[in-house]
Amino acid sequence: MEAKPESKLPARSDLAAGSFRFGVIGHSFKTGADETVLKRAIAGATQGRPAFVVATGVKAESEPCSDKLYASRYALLDASSVPMVVSLAGSDWSACLNSAGRSNAIDRLNRLRELFYRDSETLGAKRLPVTRLSGSAKFRSYAENAHWQVGKVLFATINLPANNNHYRAEAGRNSEYEDRLVANRAWLHRLFTLAVRQKMEGLVLFSDGDVGLETEPGFSLLPRFETKRDGFAEPRKQIKTLAAKFRGKVLLVDTQIVEAAAKEPSIHWQDNVGHLNLAADWTEVRVAPASATLFAVRGPADTVP
Repeated sequence: MEAKPESKLPARSDLAAGSFRFGVIGHSFKTGADETVLKRAIAGATQGRPAFVVATGVKAESEPCSDKLYASRYALLDASSVPMVVSLAGSDWSACLNSAGRSNAIDRLNRLRELFYRDSETLGAKRLPVTRLSGSAKFRSYAENAHWQVGKVLFATINLPANNNHYRAEAGRNSEYEDRLVANRAWLHRLFTLAVRQKMEGLVLFSDGDVGLETEPGFSLLPRFETKRDGFAEPRKQIKTLAAKFRGKVLLVDTQIVEAAAKEPSIHWQDNVGHLNLAADWTEVRVAPASATLFAVRGPADTVP
Protein backbone atom coordinates (compact mmCIF):
# COMPACT_ATOMS: atom_id res chain seq x y z
CA MET A 1 0.00 0.00 0.00
CA GLU A 2 1.18 3.53 -0.72
CA ALA A 3 2.15 5.54 2.35
CA LYS A 4 0.37 8.87 2.71
CA PRO A 5 1.65 12.05 4.42
CA GLU A 6 1.37 12.31 8.19
CA SER A 7 -1.72 14.01 9.60
CA LYS A 8 -0.85 16.94 11.84
CA LEU A 9 -3.30 19.36 13.39
CA PRO A 10 -2.95 22.98 12.28
CA ALA A 11 -2.91 25.89 14.68
CA ARG A 12 -5.82 25.92 17.13
CA SER A 13 -8.95 27.57 15.76
CA ASP A 14 -12.67 27.29 16.23
CA LEU A 15 -14.04 23.93 15.19
CA ALA A 16 -15.95 23.82 11.94
CA ALA A 17 -19.52 22.60 11.96
CA GLY A 18 -19.66 18.87 12.63
CA SER A 19 -16.06 18.73 13.90
CA PHE A 20 -15.09 17.60 17.38
CA ARG A 21 -12.07 16.51 19.41
CA PHE A 22 -11.25 13.53 21.57
CA GLY A 23 -8.29 12.83 23.83
CA VAL A 24 -6.09 9.75 23.97
CA ILE A 25 -3.83 8.89 26.90
CA GLY A 26 -0.93 6.54 26.20
CA HIS A 27 -0.06 3.76 28.63
CA SER A 28 1.01 5.94 31.57
CA PHE A 29 2.55 3.00 33.42
CA LYS A 30 4.85 1.81 30.64
CA THR A 31 7.53 3.99 32.21
CA GLY A 32 7.03 2.66 35.75
CA ALA A 33 4.72 2.68 38.75
CA ASP A 34 4.21 6.44 38.92
CA GLU A 35 0.58 7.51 39.24
CA THR A 36 1.53 11.17 38.77
CA VAL A 37 2.13 10.48 35.06
CA LEU A 38 -1.48 9.38 34.67
CA LYS A 39 -2.79 12.30 36.73
CA ARG A 40 -0.85 14.75 34.59
CA ALA A 41 -2.07 13.09 31.39
CA ILE A 42 -5.71 13.20 32.54
CA ALA A 43 -5.39 16.90 33.37
CA GLY A 44 -3.88 17.65 29.98
CA ALA A 45 -6.24 15.49 27.94
CA THR A 46 -9.40 16.86 29.54
CA GLN A 47 -8.54 20.57 29.66
CA GLY A 48 -9.91 21.33 26.19
CA ARG A 49 -13.26 19.70 27.01
CA PRO A 50 -13.06 16.97 24.35
CA ALA A 51 -16.04 14.78 23.51
CA PHE A 52 -14.35 11.97 25.46
CA VAL A 53 -10.94 10.62 26.49
CA VAL A 54 -9.60 7.08 26.09
CA ALA A 55 -6.97 5.87 28.57
CA THR A 56 -5.01 2.65 28.06
CA GLY A 57 -3.72 0.75 31.06
CA VAL A 58 -4.47 1.17 34.77
CA LYS A 59 -1.24 -0.13 36.33
CA ALA A 60 2.40 -0.99 35.75
CA GLU A 61 3.35 -4.65 35.44
CA SER A 62 5.51 -4.27 38.55
CA GLU A 63 2.58 -3.10 40.67
CA PRO A 64 0.39 -5.52 42.64
CA CYS A 65 -2.68 -6.99 40.96
CA SER A 66 -4.76 -6.22 44.03
CA ASP A 67 -8.40 -5.21 44.31
CA LYS A 68 -7.22 -2.21 46.32
CA LEU A 69 -5.01 -0.90 43.52
CA TYR A 70 -7.67 -1.53 40.89
CA ALA A 71 -10.23 0.36 42.98
CA SER A 72 -7.84 3.27 43.45
CA ARG A 73 -7.24 3.62 39.71
CA TYR A 74 -10.94 3.27 39.02
CA ALA A 75 -11.66 6.20 41.35
CA LEU A 76 -8.96 8.31 39.68
CA LEU A 77 -10.27 7.68 36.16
CA ASP A 78 -13.92 7.99 37.19
CA ALA A 79 -13.20 11.47 38.56
CA SER A 80 -12.59 12.74 35.02
CA SER A 81 -14.63 15.82 34.12
CA VAL A 82 -15.35 14.38 30.65
CA PRO A 83 -16.44 10.89 29.56
CA MET A 84 -13.54 8.49 30.22
CA VAL A 85 -13.14 5.20 28.36
CA VAL A 86 -10.71 2.65 29.82
CA SER A 87 -8.96 0.36 27.35
CA LEU A 88 -7.16 -2.51 29.07
CA ALA A 89 -3.42 -3.12 28.73
CA GLY A 90 -1.60 -6.41 29.10
CA SER A 91 0.24 -5.08 32.17
CA ASP A 92 -3.11 -4.75 33.96
CA TRP A 93 -3.68 -8.52 34.15
CA SER A 94 -1.64 -10.82 31.90
CA ALA A 95 1.42 -11.21 34.16
CA CYS A 96 -0.47 -11.43 37.47
CA LEU A 97 0.46 -14.30 39.80
CA ASN A 98 -1.30 -15.83 42.80
CA SER A 99 0.29 -16.55 46.18
CA ALA A 100 1.64 -19.86 44.87
CA GLY A 101 3.44 -18.10 42.02
CA ARG A 102 1.10 -19.42 39.35
CA SER A 103 -0.66 -17.36 36.72
CA ASN A 104 -3.71 -15.54 38.00
CA ALA A 105 -4.32 -13.66 34.76
CA ILE A 106 -7.86 -14.81 34.00
CA ASP A 107 -9.08 -14.13 37.54
CA ARG A 108 -7.60 -10.62 37.48
CA LEU A 109 -8.97 -9.92 34.00
CA ASN A 110 -12.43 -10.90 35.22
CA ARG A 111 -12.07 -8.62 38.25
CA LEU A 112 -11.17 -5.69 36.00
CA ARG A 113 -14.22 -6.43 33.89
CA GLU A 114 -16.47 -6.44 36.95
CA LEU A 115 -15.07 -3.15 38.23
CA PHE A 116 -14.49 -1.02 35.14
CA TYR A 117 -17.27 -2.29 32.87
CA ARG A 118 -20.16 -2.82 35.21
CA ASP A 119 -22.73 -1.03 33.06
CA SER A 120 -23.31 0.37 29.58
CA GLU A 121 -21.67 3.75 30.15
CA THR A 122 -18.22 5.28 30.17
CA LEU A 123 -16.62 6.49 33.38
CA GLY A 124 -16.44 10.16 34.31
CA ALA A 125 -18.58 12.91 35.81
CA LYS A 126 -20.26 13.15 32.42
CA ARG A 127 -20.89 9.79 30.77
CA LEU A 128 -21.55 8.45 27.30
CA PRO A 129 -23.61 5.35 26.54
CA VAL A 130 -21.66 2.46 25.03
CA THR A 131 -22.55 -0.91 23.56
CA ARG A 132 -20.54 -3.84 24.92
CA LEU A 133 -19.74 -7.18 23.33
CA SER A 134 -20.88 -8.72 26.62
CA GLY A 135 -24.42 -7.86 25.55
CA SER A 136 -24.18 -10.91 23.30
CA ALA A 137 -24.88 -14.14 25.22
CA LYS A 138 -22.09 -15.96 23.40
CA PHE A 139 -19.49 -13.39 24.46
CA ARG A 140 -20.88 -12.19 27.80
CA SER A 141 -17.40 -12.16 29.39
CA TYR A 142 -15.95 -9.57 27.00
CA ALA A 143 -17.29 -6.34 28.50
CA GLU A 144 -14.01 -4.52 27.79
CA ASN A 145 -14.85 -4.49 24.06
CA ALA A 146 -17.20 -1.54 23.63
CA HIS A 147 -18.30 0.82 20.88
CA TRP A 148 -19.90 4.26 20.79
CA GLN A 149 -20.62 6.89 18.19
CA VAL A 150 -20.01 10.62 17.83
CA GLY A 151 -21.32 12.19 14.65
CA LYS A 152 -20.56 9.91 11.71
CA VAL A 153 -17.60 8.21 13.38
CA LEU A 154 -17.74 4.86 15.18
CA PHE A 155 -15.29 4.34 18.05
CA ALA A 156 -14.42 1.03 19.68
CA THR A 157 -12.05 -0.64 22.11
CA ILE A 158 -10.66 -4.12 21.52
CA ASN A 159 -8.63 -6.23 23.94
CA LEU A 160 -5.30 -6.82 22.17
CA PRO A 161 -2.52 -6.90 24.81
CA ALA A 162 0.86 -5.58 23.72
CA ASN A 163 2.69 -8.72 24.89
CA ASN A 164 2.14 -10.58 21.59
CA ASN A 165 -1.61 -10.57 22.21
CA HIS A 166 -0.98 -12.74 25.31
CA TYR A 167 -0.06 -15.74 23.19
CA ARG A 168 1.78 -18.16 25.48
CA ALA A 169 4.54 -20.29 23.99
CA GLU A 170 4.32 -22.99 26.68
CA ALA A 171 2.97 -26.40 25.74
CA GLY A 172 -0.77 -26.82 26.00
CA ARG A 173 -3.84 -24.94 24.86
CA ASN A 174 -3.77 -21.15 24.90
CA SER A 175 -7.33 -21.04 26.20
CA GLU A 176 -7.50 -17.34 27.07
CA TYR A 177 -5.81 -16.29 23.84
CA GLU A 178 -7.84 -18.62 21.63
CA ASP A 179 -11.19 -17.78 23.21
CA ARG A 180 -10.48 -14.05 22.97
CA LEU A 181 -9.39 -14.51 19.36
CA VAL A 182 -12.86 -15.86 18.56
CA ALA A 183 -14.55 -13.01 20.46
CA ASN A 184 -12.41 -10.37 18.77
CA ARG A 185 -13.08 -11.88 15.35
CA ALA A 186 -16.83 -11.54 15.94
CA TRP A 187 -16.33 -8.03 17.36
CA LEU A 188 -14.37 -6.74 14.38
CA HIS A 189 -16.94 -8.19 11.98
CA ARG A 190 -19.73 -6.49 13.92
CA LEU A 191 -17.94 -3.13 13.98
CA PHE A 192 -17.19 -3.00 10.26
CA THR A 193 -20.66 -4.27 9.38
CA LEU A 194 -22.18 -1.50 11.51
CA ALA A 195 -19.87 1.13 10.02
CA VAL A 196 -20.77 0.07 6.47
CA ARG A 197 -24.49 -0.22 7.12
CA GLN A 198 -24.71 3.20 8.76
CA LYS A 199 -22.39 4.76 6.16
CA MET A 200 -19.91 5.97 8.76
CA GLU A 201 -17.16 8.31 7.65
CA GLY A 202 -14.67 6.73 10.02
CA LEU A 203 -13.97 3.85 12.38
CA VAL A 204 -11.46 4.21 15.24
CA LEU A 205 -10.06 1.18 17.08
CA PHE A 206 -8.25 1.58 20.42
CA SER A 207 -5.98 -1.19 21.72
CA ASP A 208 -2.87 -1.79 23.79
CA GLY A 209 -0.97 -3.76 21.17
CA ASP A 210 -0.07 -2.80 17.62
CA VAL A 211 -1.35 -5.39 15.14
CA GLY A 212 1.42 -4.37 12.75
CA LEU A 213 -0.39 -3.27 9.60
CA GLU A 214 2.58 -1.05 8.72
CA THR A 215 4.93 -4.03 8.51
CA GLU A 216 5.41 -6.57 5.76
CA PRO A 217 3.10 -9.62 5.91
CA GLY A 218 4.50 -12.21 8.30
CA PHE A 219 6.99 -9.79 9.83
CA SER A 220 6.48 -8.84 13.45
CA LEU A 221 7.02 -5.30 14.70
CA LEU A 222 8.96 -6.46 17.75
CA PRO A 223 12.20 -8.37 17.11
CA ARG A 224 11.60 -10.87 19.91
CA PHE A 225 8.51 -12.17 18.11
CA GLU A 226 10.39 -13.15 14.97
CA THR A 227 11.15 -16.68 16.18
CA LYS A 228 7.72 -17.55 17.53
CA ARG A 229 4.09 -17.31 16.59
CA ASP A 230 2.81 -13.83 15.84
CA GLY A 231 -0.16 -13.37 18.15
CA PHE A 232 -1.48 -10.48 16.05
CA ALA A 233 -1.51 -12.31 12.70
CA GLU A 234 -5.24 -13.04 12.61
CA PRO A 235 -6.59 -9.65 13.74
CA ARG A 236 -4.12 -7.94 11.40
CA LYS A 237 -5.34 -9.95 8.42
CA GLN A 238 -8.99 -9.41 9.36
CA ILE A 239 -8.63 -5.65 9.84
CA LYS A 240 -6.79 -5.32 6.54
CA THR A 241 -9.49 -7.30 4.70
CA LEU A 242 -12.42 -5.48 6.29
CA ALA A 243 -10.84 -2.03 5.88
CA ALA A 244 -10.39 -2.66 2.14
CA LYS A 245 -14.18 -3.05 1.84
CA PHE A 246 -14.96 0.06 3.90
CA ARG A 247 -15.29 3.37 2.05
CA GLY A 248 -14.46 5.49 5.11
CA LYS A 249 -11.27 6.02 7.08
CA VAL A 250 -9.98 3.49 9.64
CA LEU A 251 -7.76 4.78 12.45
CA LEU A 252 -5.84 2.33 14.65
CA VAL A 253 -4.68 3.79 17.97
CA ASP A 254 -2.34 1.78 20.20
CA THR A 255 0.19 2.32 22.97
CA GLN A 256 2.77 -0.32 22.19
CA ILE A 257 6.10 1.43 22.65
CA VAL A 258 8.30 1.20 19.58
CA GLU A 259 11.04 3.41 18.16
CA ALA A 260 8.52 5.76 16.53
CA ALA A 261 6.76 6.33 19.84
CA ALA A 262 9.63 8.53 21.01
CA LYS A 263 8.70 11.05 18.34
CA GLU A 264 5.87 13.52 18.33
CA PRO A 265 2.54 11.72 17.83
CA SER A 266 1.38 11.64 14.21
CA ILE A 267 -0.88 9.53 12.03
CA HIS A 268 0.72 7.48 9.27
CA TRP A 269 -1.62 6.53 6.44
CA GLN A 270 -1.63 3.57 4.06
CA ASP A 271 -4.62 3.84 1.75
CA ASN A 272 -7.65 4.38 4.05
CA VAL A 273 -5.97 3.00 7.19
CA GLY A 274 -4.16 5.31 9.61
CA HIS A 275 -1.96 4.32 12.55
CA LEU A 276 -1.36 6.42 15.68
CA ASN A 277 1.11 5.08 18.24
CA LEU A 278 1.42 6.77 21.64
CA ALA A 279 3.91 6.53 24.48
CA ALA A 280 3.09 7.47 28.08
CA ASP A 281 1.76 10.95 27.37
CA TRP A 282 -1.46 12.14 25.77
CA THR A 283 -2.59 13.68 22.54
CA GLU A 284 -5.71 15.29 21.14
CA VAL A 285 -7.28 14.11 17.89
CA ARG A 286 -9.50 16.39 15.85
CA VAL A 287 -12.23 14.89 13.70
CA ALA A 288 -13.00 17.16 10.76
CA PRO A 289 -15.53 15.71 8.29
CA ALA A 290 -14.52 18.16 5.58
CA SER A 291 -10.82 17.26 5.70
CA ALA A 292 -9.09 14.82 3.36
CA THR A 293 -7.86 12.48 6.10
CA LEU A 294 -10.75 13.07 8.57
CA PHE A 295 -8.37 12.85 11.57
CA ALA A 296 -5.47 15.05 12.71
CA VAL A 297 -3.47 15.14 15.94
CA ARG A 298 -2.08 17.60 18.47
CA GLY A 299 0.25 16.56 21.29
CA PRO A 300 1.09 18.21 24.62
CA ALA A 301 3.72 20.42 23.00
CA ASP A 302 1.04 22.08 20.89
CA THR A 303 -1.20 22.94 23.82
CA VAL A 304 -2.17 26.57 24.07
CA PRO A 305 -2.51 27.94 27.66
